[in-house]
Amino acid sequence: MRISPILTWYFGRHVLFSILAILVLLVGLIFIGDTIELLRRASSRPDATMSIVLQMATARIPFMTEKVLPFGVLFGAMYSFWKLTGNQELVVTRAAGVSAWQFLLPPLLCAFLLGTIQITALNPLSSILLQKYEKLDARYLKGVSSVMNLSSSGLWLRQGTQNGQAVIFARTVQSQEEERIDLRDVTVFRFENLDDFTSRIDSARAVLEPGLWHFYDAWSFVPGQKSTFAKNLELPTNLTARKIQDSFASPDTMSFWDLKPFINLLERAGFNAKRHRIHFHSLLSRPLLLCAMVLIAAAFCLKFSRRRRVALVIGGGVTTGFLLYFFTDVASALGVSGGLPPALSAWAPAGISTLLGISTLLHLEDG
Repeated sequence: MRISPILTWYFGRHVLFSILAILVLLVGLIFIGDTIELLRRASSRPDATMSIVLQMATARIPFMTEKVLPFGVLFGAMYSFWKLTGNQELVVTRAAGVSAWQFLLPPLLCAFLLGTIQITALNPLSSILLQKYEKLDARYLKGVSSVMNLSSSGLWLRQGTQNGQAVIFARTVQSQEEERIDLRDVTVFRFENLDDFTSRIDSARAVLEPGLWHFYDAWSFVPGQKSTFAKNLELPTNLTARKIQDSFASPDTMSFWDLKPFINLLERAGFNAKRHRIHFHSLLSRPLLLCAMVLIAAAFCLKFSRRRRVALVIGGGVTTGFLLYFFTDVASALGVSGGLPPALSAWAPAGISTLLGISTLLHLEDG
């Protein structure tokens, strides 16, 4: 027997509303916790007013929604299946000849739709607001002075100096090691009081060493004076190779639509793009992961009866969800370290979870 369109709509709507309700609850709790933590950090910063704190906490809402969406789908689907089973609605439906796979199709479609919406709409919004959050955090709570920007024309760095700022531009990154970065075709603009230009340095090569930039074959230009040449020139710095690598745009602050071009840009510049590639594939796998959450919820709750211990059912589903979250972090860490290919480390949690959910349901339904 085929499931009717009315029944399909009813099951899909029931599961979707449950997921959205649980998701709102989780995000609300996280928002309260974030606000309290930001207030604690801002207590010693007179410039960080309550308005700034609320802006920062609000800007993180889409990002945290992305993070807890799998749990929202898991808990929402568990609650929905539990309620439908407890009210005997699924029992009657199955008695009418509708298999579990048929009435699971609407919830799976809802989960796939939520995953698609996350990739195409929620993630771009999250990236924009998270950039705003990080700027506010750097300005009001951290006081960060070094900012780096990688463009198609080359590498841009900015660092603070004793008298002002130094802006460094390099057309290519020759090599990068743990404590050393080698730049070619380098230009340095030095400023006092942020915007008063004082000098310029043109160098064929610049090497970042601990505590200083080492320029080779450098020309120095000072307004109103004759230019000078030096085989070796040094400029003190508080930058390190680790700071420069970490100051690249975080994968979370980049829209799904911008990730692929930025990965190509990073790799052309000679930098490691594994984190961004893993994040890109993890976003692509998100619809499959959400479908796996529905299958896991069904495996725990479809056979629920009032004689079974409620705590066992809920505890089993929650434990499975957190084990999946832990496994996802481990796979991501292996991908970043090179232990697994980036695509495999991103797709493995979703794929394994889906297979486990399907196999469990096959065992429960078909013996």
